[in-house]
Amino acid sequence: MDKIIDSIPKATKKEFFHEGKLSALEAKYEAQKLAFAPIAFQATMVLRNTGILSAIFESKTEGLTLNEIVEKTSISAYGVRVLIESGLANGVLIEKNEKFILSKVGFFILHDEMTVTNFDFVQDVCYEGMYYLDEAIKKEAPSGLKVFGKWSTVYEALAHMSEKFRKSWFGFDHFYSDRSFSDALRIVFNNKVDTLLDIGGNTGKWATQCVNNNKDVNVTMFDLPGQLETAKTQLSTLENKDRIHFCPGNLLDPDVKIPKDFNIYWMSQFLDCFGEQEIISILSRIKTSMGDDSRVYIMETFWDDQSYDAAAYSLIQTSLYFTCIANGNSKMYGRTAFEELIHDAGLVVETAHEHVGIGHTILVCKKPSSDQPYII
Repeated sequence: MDKIIDSIPKATKKEFFHEGKLSALEAKYEAQKLAFAPIAFQATMVLRNTGILSAIFESKTEGLTLNEIVEKTSISAYGVRVLIESGLANGVLIEKNEKFILSKVGFFILHDEMTVTNFDFVQDVCYEGMYYLDEAIKKEAPSGLKVFGKWSTVYEALAHMSEKFRKSWFGFDHFYSDRSFSDALRIVFNNKVDTLLDIGGNTGKWATQCVNNNKDVNVTMFDLPGQLETAKTQLSTLENKDRIHFCPGNLLDPDVKIPKDFNIYWMSQFLDCFGEQEIISILSRIKTSMGDDSRVYIMETFWDDQSYDAAAYSLIQTSLYFTCIANGNSKMYGRTAFEELIHDAGLVVETAHEHVGIGHTILVCKKPSSDQPYII
């Protein structure tokens, strides 16, 4: 990137993942955790899904013996023992006086909505297909998607997937976006907005929020035909449905044009579904359709805009879902790299809103003007 906008102050970036002061023995232990991570994950899922963790949680600080867990769950003593020992090794459980108590980690696995959502997403959407990650990397294609059928991308497949898959996929997608909507609405409707193009509108949750919170706006959802049919069904009983319109199209086709002259072109957790050249193509076509007063609002969870290591870690690992399952060439972007793509598409970032919801950033973009300040 040879030009960077000078008018926007950059937030001081948190530095992630510095090597700690581990001894050689401690480092070797961490390496073993990675070696057995798939097994540990499955054991933890079984501890949760069989009710073992719930039974132990209900005992509070008193805890349960192995035999008491057997009685409460109807799982054999052998089954309980191997799972409990795995839980101890993984820090999910604590043993005191031959009784087992839920640890803080176990509490989050059982009751924290984000952790539950992430576990379900990894299990139902990612786990089986991740075996083909090496193939996906080599081919830059979602090789792991073949475990579900013959599809080019997960977005084409979504309407045809099992209810379990769809529940976990949408649960993951909506968990992060929904918690940002209230903040985003205030940002978007701070000025008068009559028309908004919701690109990648999915099930219509954002469109619904817009028409319910602003009596003047008309929203057009732009998405794949299958997604729009699902959205139409879900929005059929909405009181303000007359102000939601539908425009089918596949933005992976570079010849597909973007509808013209909307006040706002909105994309929430959408562009991370595409590779770099595809993002430049989409933004370039949006620029062609924009009026001089139009704005592009891009809401993303940039991994280098996060406040905590855990958030950055989760986002970076999510990139491999895009590599192996979703489409083979997209990822969770860092903000610095993403702003280069915006520049390459011929747009400029006018304002940036950080820490929206639980970790989003909204970049507001416009067409460049002749007096737009640059650094060469």
